[in-house]
Amino acid sequence: MHVSIPLAFGWRHLLFANWPVSTDRLAAHLPDVLAVDEYDGTGWVSIIPFVNVKTRPRGLPAWTGIRLPELNVRTYVTYGGEPGIYFFSLDAQGLLSVLGARLTHYLPYYYARGRFRWTDGQVNVVSRRCHPGDRPAAFEASYWPAGEPFVAEPDSLEEFLTERRRLYTQAPDGTVHYTDVDHERWTLYPAEMAVDENTLFKANSLPSPNTQPELYYSPGVDVETSRSEPLYSTNAR
Repeated sequence: MHVSIPLAFGWRHLLFANWPVSTDRLAAHLPDVLAVDEYDGTGWVSIIPFVNVKTRPRGLPAWTGIRLPELNVRTYVTYGGEPGIYFFSLDAQGLLSVLGARLTHYLPYYYARGRFRWTDGQVNVVSRRCHPGDRPAAFEASYWPAGEPFVAEPDSLEEFLTERRRLYTQAPDGTVHYTDVDHERWTLYPAEMAVDENTLFKANSLPSPNTQPELYYSPGVDVETSRSEPLYSTNAR
């Protein structure tokens, strides 16, 4: 029997680093029932480093939560017209949390080692995947806000890439599940990034981008999730 736990946490010091990737290339990596969500005629892939704080089952006090740095690679999809996120990978340092997320929410978490530091107005992040039996992946970069804060305008690229309230996952038996996510709208800043190493596209068998990324920084939001539930409909894309 599948049992999942609704969660609460804070997401802090996020970078949204976003690249256009052809819809056809992305569709080959998705479950058949999910369709690539396009903006300006193309799909998008994002790398998002941040730190989870106060991570805990929903309903428990914040002081019981744990800190969990994370680095994820995601794209944007729809199911039956409902927009959402599909993760290619999530790298995190907490081994028990990685195993729990894989078992209860079917999220493709991988055990990684690294560091996440906020120093002198910028974030320094290093992540090196060391998940047993999986291909290595590394990301080392610094990023920082570089402009005035804003909230994404309706129908803008910034809104498309950040304001998502559902994620889709696939269980080992092929069943697609969804989890709803609740938080306030993002406060965003234009951002800059300096990258020393990035093998995440290669590790996920995705084409390496040949354009400069769209970059946004956010100080973060507090978040609650629902349980992971199966999609009962068998409708195609």
